[in-house]
Amino acid sequence: MEANAGLVAGSYNRNELVRIRHDSDSAPKPLKNLNGQICQICGDTVGLTATGDVFVACNECAFPVCRPCYEYERKDGNQSCPQCKTRYKRHKGSPRVDGDDDEDDIDDLENEFNYAQGNSNARRQWQGEDADLSSSSRHESQQPIPLLTNGQLMSGEIPCATPDNQSVRTTSGPLDPRQPVPVRIVDPSKDLNSYGLGNVDWKERVEGWKLKQDKNMMQMTSRYAEGKGDNEGTGSNGEELQMADDARQPLSRIVPISSSHLTPYRVVIILRLIILGFFLQYRATHPVKDAYPLWLTSVICEIWFALSWLLDQFPKWFPINRETYLDRLTLRYDREGEPSQLAPIDVFVSTVDPMKEPPLVTANTVLSILSVDYPVDKVSCYVSDDGSAMLTFESLSETAEFARKWVPFCKKHNIEPRAPEFYFAQKIDYLKDKIQPSFVKERRAMKREYEEFKVRINALVAKAQKMPEEGWTMQDGTPWPGNNPRDHPGMIQVFLGHSGGLDTDGNELPRLVYVSREKRPGFQHHKKAGAMNALVC
Repeated sequence: MEANAGLVAGSYNRNELVRIRHDSDSAPKPLKNLNGQICQICGDTVGLTATGDVFVACNECAFPVCRPCYEYERKDGNQSCPQCKTRYKRHKGSPRVDGDDDEDDIDDLENEFNYAQGNSNARRQWQGEDADLSSSSRHESQQPIPLLTNGQLMSGEIPCATPDNQSVRTTSGPLDPRQPVPVRIVDPSKDLNSYGLGNVDWKERVEGWKLKQDKNMMQMTSRYAEGKGDNEGTGSNGEELQMADDARQPLSRIVPISSSHLTPYRVVIILRLIILGFFLQYRATHPVKDAYPLWLTSVICEIWFALSWLLDQFPKWFPINRETYLDRLTLRYDREGEPSQLAPIDVFVSTVDPMKEPPLVTANTVLSILSVDYPVDKVSCYVSDDGSAMLTFESLSETAEFARKWVPFCKKHNIEPRAPEFYFAQKIDYLKDKIQPSFVKERRAMKREYEEFKVRINALVAKAQKMPEEGWTMQDGTPWPGNNPRDHPGMIQVFLGHSGGLDTDGNELPRLVYVSREKRPGFQHHKKAGAMNALVC
């Protein structure tokens, strides 16, 4: 076994081995345009590291940045990658800045302030280690040990690792040299945890919530390792493994906030807390003898307000911003060809007086909910009309008819935002990222349909300005049950649903239901419809 064959790491939970070469001349680059080696900030060459590798500033997206720009960005900039906004981690030989993580291993203090000298020392040490490893591994290569290789088996021989191989092979059972296994590329410069792999102490570092995902991953890996893949691990087998591994990634990540933004705010909180303490001390030590009960009540209220303010500052002291990955949510819970595991969602839209809450605004809210990028059988929209207004009912009926055209248009062309009023009011290039030739024609037709929809809604609003003396009547001549908003039966009308109400393309639409709770003079309803506003996000 050659010395430069690489490093072997293991995973306790997934029963996998990984072989990674330290020679990165042929290592896979995480960015497709890295071969240019041109800094995207200053235009100079990116340069090499002490080991001869191309310098990679960001381990997340590998955005090409040279070391001077990288160090300047860490020292005087926002300390994050210009492309993915991930905070830069400290590389060997770079000066420390505020916010760097503590390193457990031996630090390179002598290289931190003398990078050039550190490069030469590291290069000489690397070459010496290669020579020692080459001489000591000749005897080991003669042992009949199963190796992780890219080569094919020939007449029962044990395959040997080639120096140019930088691939990873995964198995779900015992390592068998006669069983071909798929190949997956691993970038040595990135943390193995991002690939779902770890070293021998994986069991201690794994978190509890990953255990269930590890079991699912082992089942999927075993399914592809039972002779279904090709020997080279390319093609659909490797792509499926990569998709399965991406599905195990976290659904969100914490976006770090610069200390230059947090420190001033924390200083202000401390100053306010000190001033508040002095104020409460003065109030407690200087009672008003002529109005002692009033003074005691005011002091208790001031202490209560101070405690509520203090509790409100805790989340602001350590604010957390998260970036979500919707594509990973789809890979994990909504795989193609399998039943969707996404949770059903019910969205409540509450309204009371259509004269104060324009029906057109309510219609845009409903349309954006119906066209959400989510399985249609798991989305339900309930419009709760606490005023039992016939105007709301009729405008919702018009909205349901327009949704048959608007929803397929949004999903076909990936329209954002999905409320038509805000989409057509945007002053942007709406042709950006649109590749279908029919988009312009369909957009013009949809805008014309929406203008006609607005005219019909405005006509209903104008008609509802004056209520008839006998009350509103429906189209069949029967009186509207909600003429008295304080005394009417419960009303439920399903406009769109899974059993009917298809769009113009023949596809199902999410459920749209009109609801008006029953009200009687002798019973308190406790304004529950207004409380449901908290459910609308």
